[in-house]
Amino acid sequence: MARPRAKDHTAKREHILKTAARVFAETGFARASMSHVAKDCGISKANIYHYYDSKDALLFDILDTYLLALRDRILLLPLTGLAPDAQLRAIIAETLHAYDGMDDEHKIQTEGIPLLSPVQQTVLKGYQRDMVKQMSDVVAEIAPRVFGEDKQKLRSTVMSVFGMLNWFYMWNKGADDKARTEYADLVTRLTLSGVKGL
Repeated sequence: MARPRAKDHTAKREHILKTAARVFAETGFARASMSHVAKDCGISKANIYHYYDSKDALLFDILDTYLLALRDRILLLPLTGLAPDAQLRAIIAETLHAYDGMDDEHKIQTEGIPLLSPVQQTVLKGYQRDMVKQMSDVVAEIAPRVFGEDKQKLRSTVMSVFGMLNWFYMWNKGADDKARTEYADLVTRLTLSGVKGL
């Protein structure tokens, strides 16, 4: 008979994910151990294995939970009826605000995704591609004569925008809502001015 799930299972899982993300970000995934994660969670090693049978399974759940929530938050923005410029502004601002409090999860993506199985990588990269496509469609609409059929130029532009957003946490740790909003406006204006001058 299957062991019944504890009432606080979800809360404990979320605590493990958040703590493990911090441990992996600070120590590096290769050097971190399940014992280290369990100790920082305040639980036994045996207990953490009740939730995850391996370090890889834990890493995948961290990234899957983070990227799926991020993808859904961005793609479900109410953009219908907005001009392309306003759509871009909304996507950029929402992305920066979604990153708030997620520095560890964000940091371990680069190291973590290549370490996972091909199937798991496909799932995670699919979330990323969905967000890139959404922004690409908007940017292409802003400057159709600039991009036309030049998909490489469009991709380079969109990845440059994500680059400005993705590294914000590195040099502006602890940024509050006001700082994120101001930076989102700066990136939007840089992008709008830039693509129209390409």
